[in-house]
Amino acid sequence: MDIWDKLCEEAKKQYHPEEISPFITAHHVACALEAENGEIFSGFCIEGASGVIALCAERVAGLNMYINSKQTVVKRLVCYVDGAPDGTVGWTPCGACREFFMQLSSKNKDMEILTNQKTKETVKLIDLIPDWWGWDRYNEQ
Repeated sequence: MDIWDKLCEEAKKQYHPEEISPFITAHHVACALEAENGEIFSGFCIEGASGVIALCAERVAGLNMYINSKQTVVKRLVCYVDGAPDGTVGWTPCGACREFFMQLSSKNKDMEILTNQKTKETVKLIDLIPDWWGWDRYNEQ
């Protein structure tokens, strides 16, 4: 089993859509990521009737990585929505998640995101957010 299949399997464990209350749903998007040191962390989305309550699976996985290991660099990431990415839809992190990972570490620009499990096609985060606004702050350090 290669790393992408392993990540898909880990994300799949978090995928089981459920209604927590009449206002909150969870587990309808899942994510697994590989940190810089090779550890795998996962997360699931949770959404409420008010948009400010929403947390995407990708950010939850990233927060789990940071909380549990203090790491900020992601090597690989998989989004899982009704199955692993199959190339027919762009299962890539939303704009808020892209921004989160770019702000977490400048190295995350090279993070690979799986777009097709069968062919192992990927896209780098920098290709999804090419004209990112924050480079000057990183360059000031």
